[in-house]
Amino acid sequence: MPPKRDPEAGCLIPEAGQWPVDPQEDQDIQEERLWIDGCFDFFHHGHAGVMLQSRRLGSSLIVGLHSDEDIAANKGPTVMNLAERIAAVEACRFATKCVPHAPYVTSLAWISHYGCRFVTHGDDITSDAGGEDCYRFVKRAGRMKIVKRTPGISTTDLVGRMLLCTKEHFIKNLPDALEGKEGKGSEEERKERGEEMLKRIREYAAAPNGRDEFVQIWNWTPKHRPLERRMSTLKASDDLQRIQNHDHGKGTFTPLVSGLSPRPGQRIVYIDGGFDLFSSGHIAFLQTVSELETKLGEERAWFTDESILKRVKDTGSDYAPAYVIVGIHTDEVINYYKRLNYPIMNLFERGLCVTQCRYIHAVVFSAPHTPSSSYLTNLPTGTPDVVYHGPTSTLQSPATDPYADARSLGIFEETPEHKFQEVNAENIVKRIMDKRFDYEERQRKKGEKGAGEEAHRRREELEKERMRRASEVERQFGA
Repeated sequence: MPPKRDPEAGCLIPEAGQWPVDPQEDQDIQEERLWIDGCFDFFHHGHAGVMLQSRRLGSSLIVGLHSDEDIAANKGPTVMNLAERIAAVEACRFATKCVPHAPYVTSLAWISHYGCRFVTHGDDITSDAGGEDCYRFVKRAGRMKIVKRTPGISTTDLVGRMLLCTKEHFIKNLPDALEGKEGKGSEEERKERGEEMLKRIREYAAAPNGRDEFVQIWNWTPKHRPLERRMSTLKASDDLQRIQNHDHGKGTFTPLVSGLSPRPGQRIVYIDGGFDLFSSGHIAFLQTVSELETKLGEERAWFTDESILKRVKDTGSDYAPAYVIVGIHTDEVINYYKRLNYPIMNLFERGLCVTQCRYIHAVVFSAPHTPSSSYLTNLPTGTPDVVYHGPTSTLQSPATDPYADARSLGIFEETPEHKFQEVNAENIVKRIMDKRFDYEERQRKKGEKGAGEEAHRRREELEKERMRRASEVERQFGA
């Protein structure tokens, strides 16, 4: 018997046992179960924003994810492959289930199989290779709900920053930006933008239902000028370790979002980084930390029926064995170490990406590059039980190890490698540069300006200069 096809969308309709993920049997359609689909290419806070708004419309959100082949045929090449995009979608706290290989033109048969009454999408238009609306059949059936697209961010915007080497997106001081004291425009425009930024931070900190409080967030302001800002005035003979011990970790934690505090019995976990172009590499690291703590939880009988019943009786609900705090470095710190126009995403954007992730519970914006004893012992949650970091070159030199204090406190632990170990911001930029003509064509189709040969040549020159200067810094200061 030939495979069944959707007479409208033209896609295959799988038989029971052939659907990409369970359930395999058709589900009863529920008003509160929503479907959203897309490419979700190198996942950013705009994608999370659409999922957040969609989740608020119901009790569960099924996320359809298009294949690499369908995206290439209808839109152009992806930056991230399907496995990497699945990891990103599954890590979003507002997503209930990810369905890979969802048809590019949304099929009523597919959404009905998974029991979804309505499809959600941003207020922009998505077209197939023939220029027709991908949601035309859903709209015709009256099963479409529109949510607002997140302004100021898109995959194309990020690609443009890479190709054109711009730095206009950098944030010098997050509290100033939130108070309208930093940025372009009039005082009124800056204030309005700052209020919108803070509102979005609070929204992304929501629980999986998109409404209740969940993630706790602070901004850290150092007492002394950051070491990275003073490097140009230091001599090779200066005692860098002494300066770090004197300065680092002394500062103030300012609450931005109240969220949920650690619960009885939870281990306090601290991890930090830049999390630029928040991708499968970062997500797999965070997931690895979660899995390590889950294993430790099993060893201390966290998941026994007796333990679960006691937590529910004492606190009213069950919860994870670990409370994970993520420190995020400033644009200035990242640019000092990586040069060029890194980070591609600014502190606010990177913070939103981390905040929406299901593997975390708290965020510290503007965290120091070196988590000193003073910083760690003064965290609002108290000294962490463990500080995790992945197996990177940062840890190869004991003299300049940013985690030296965590080691001396006996709380440092290196995580094992994961399957997306090599995926980071530089790797993603290289993918873009290697296929720049394809991405320029993708931008052209969307009516946006391509970067051109000169922009690409300039980027290559700056990348070489970045590597040269980074080597000089490492030779001189061990940074």
